[in-house]
Amino acid sequence: MPVFHERKVRDFPIGNRTLAAHHHALARDGLQFHSNAWISPDDLRALSADGTTTLVDPRGTALAWVGDMPSTERTHTAETSFLIVYPWDLLRANELHVAALGESDIRGDVHPLAVVEGTVSIGPGTRLLPGVVIEGNVIIGADCKIGPNCYLRGNTSIGDGCHIGNAVEIKNSILLSNTNVGHLSYVGDSVLGEKVNFGAGTMTSNLRHDGQTHRTLVGDSLVDTGRRKFGCIVGDGVHTGINTSIYPGRKLFPGTSTRPGEIVQRDIHP
Repeated sequence: MPVFHERKVRDFPIGNRTLAAHHHALARDGLQFHSNAWISPDDLRALSADGTTTLVDPRGTALAWVGDMPSTERTHTAETSFLIVYPWDLLRANELHVAALGESDIRGDVHPLAVVEGTVSIGPGTRLLPGVVIEGNVIIGADCKIGPNCYLRGNTSIGDGCHIGNAVEIKNSILLSNTNVGHLSYVGDSVLGEKVNFGAGTMTSNLRHDGQTHRTLVGDSLVDTGRRKFGCIVGDGVHTGINTSIYPGRKLFPGTSTRPGEIVQRDIHP
């Protein structure tokens, strides 16, 4: 999978903090985690209640446990915790994390003509230019340039050193650090790795005409993502030509590129 080529799941940033760091924030004496598990604080509260020592997913895979080894008997089935197996699972984790932001933390510069509706975290050195509209909860890292005249919505997280330019819309997506979506583009329900550059007018499609959930190739098999809206998975260092159109569920592997006006109907491998 493209975004897992360059980093392990535990090292992938969710809300600009690695999964391992999320685990560290939840740690307490004797508590251990599956390295690829997204853990909900609400689910953790069930541990140690009535002797419960192990949090499992519906398939019985241990996600978190108290002690040296998971128990197969004293278990609690998670409601909002799960194992991150595929890149689209990152979107689910990001949605839960960003939606749970308690209060805004604005350390950057927000222009008076920018509109912020929702809870936001904005890192130092980041500038929101005139005409920026943020609707919903959004996390933006340090030293980013956002705008002018762009629209960020849904539960979106943007890494450090990113540029989101004129007339760009980002919806419910994860962008890693030093990635640029310069102008006139749409990114929806997608994961973009580090140092990605979307040429002007690059569009991601995220909805099937029949309204069914998206399927995508994993090896030689079509896997149902369970997502009604799903854009693309883009690896580190990908560049798209101007006016590139990307079909839903497509994957662009690290270091690949598209030509101007290209329609991405199949995964792009090196």
